[in-house]
Amino acid sequence: MTTQASPEAITVEALINGQNVKSLSQSAKENPTHPTEIVGYFPDTTKEQAVEAIEAAAVTFKTWKKTDIEERVASMRKAIEKIRAAENEIVNLLSREHGKPLYDAHGEIYVALMWMEFACNEAAAALQEQVTEHDHGKTILSYDPIGVVAAISPWNYPIALSTIKIAPALLAGNTIVLKPSPYAPLAAAKVAEIIASEFPAGVINVVHGGADVGVELTTNPKVTKIAFTGGTETAKHIIKAASDTIKDMTLELGGNDAAIFLESFDVNDERAMRRIVVSNFLTTGQICMIAKRVYVHRSIYDAFVEKYIEAANRWIRIGDPFDPNTTVGPVNNLKQKEYVLGLVEDAKQRGAKVTPLGTILDQKLFDQGYYLQPTLVTGCDAHDRIVVEEQFGPTVPILPFDDEEQVIGLHNESIYGLTSSVWGSEAEAISVARQLEAGTTMINTAAVQGLDVRFPFGGFKQSGIGREYGTEGIRTYTEPHVINVPNMLDLPYIPE
Repeated sequence: MTTQASPEAITVEALINGQNVKSLSQSAKENPTHPTEIVGYFPDTTKEQAVEAIEAAAVTFKTWKKTDIEERVASMRKAIEKIRAAENEIVNLLSREHGKPLYDAHGEIYVALMWMEFACNEAAAALQEQVTEHDHGKTILSYDPIGVVAAISPWNYPIALSTIKIAPALLAGNTIVLKPSPYAPLAAAKVAEIIASEFPAGVINVVHGGADVGVELTTNPKVTKIAFTGGTETAKHIIKAASDTIKDMTLELGGNDAAIFLESFDVNDERAMRRIVVSNFLTTGQICMIAKRVYVHRSIYDAFVEKYIEAANRWIRIGDPFDPNTTVGPVNNLKQKEYVLGLVEDAKQRGAKVTPLGTILDQKLFDQGYYLQPTLVTGCDAHDRIVVEEQFGPTVPILPFDDEEQVIGLHNESIYGLTSSVWGSEAEAISVARQLEAGTTMINTAAVQGLDVRFPFGGFKQSGIGREYGTEGIRTYTEPHVINVPNMLDLPYIPE
């Protein structure tokens, strides 16, 4: 199949110290809806250029860290307005390179701006120096900027998961080098350029490329913090690579998020059934915090599955991301499509029943793109791959359970613990939620529908280290600095 550039193809470059920097070679990003169409080109940034970006950030940090918080916030607010003004252009680019339906791409911009505005509103208070007077003198606690941040963002929510790092890092007085994913590099780079236009040269730098660039960002001694969102296996390599220089890290990693439906859940609640379907298949199931395995009390299991299929068939319409009737687009890339297909086929081979869901709006388009029809998997074992692995695609297993102790055990035996949800009467659901090993547990909703950027977000176990969002998500880009001013220099227990 011959791949040709579309007339609308764009080119993005690296951004180093305020200048667009070309590379000797480029890579192409195809449209997952029309894989023969090239959406744009991005540079194969070299290791040497990555070093230049880090050096620029390190030099700029010396002056940027001294700026007032009011100046930083004012610059970020101007950037927010520029992003809002360019939203339609950004959304169209994101939908073409990623495969998100337009409503979903607008939703990502909404989440990104909501967080950036919250960070602007809260930064001054979160970073306020605290002075405590006490019997032994005075103690000053400041939140000092940490230095050069290497930010590595994923392809599933490339804009939101870039700005989740950029906004607090800059507001706290740091400089940053961003590396977007090669599976969705274009819109994230454009948004980063918009933000950079409101800040001094060198505060925001953007690089692209492969393993050499990633290794440089995680090993260079001038990088003092790594902020990474992505797969757990990749994070293990990052931790090892960074060990020689012992960098601060925030790692938001994989999840195999469970949705637990208690006996008290009303299977006839159509709005709730729609919420769980959306929680399974939004962004074609490619969200770290999406509900990826569903446990239903045996007493309501059969009725639940029936109502679930009805709700899914009403909501899921697989088609062109630019068609307003589309709710589910293609998978982002061929590698991910093949991985999800492998999980579903493995479930079939083990005797599970696989039920196709939704309506294909354009069969010809479906056949040519990276499309997968969403599927429901029933009759599988709790330890099958489709259940224990993070699918990151449009398939979901539903399993019965007999009592709370059993389902809590099934939930907690996972190596992951990012988010979870419990559905049923509020008191009972909260009681179960308190026993789950997860960074966030939602009651009667799940995934992005239950996200609140005012509170910390992150995971237990192999779902990550540290927290983003909330006040903690701002302070994580600082080092607490304690200054003690004692009024008693001679301690009573030290002899003369």
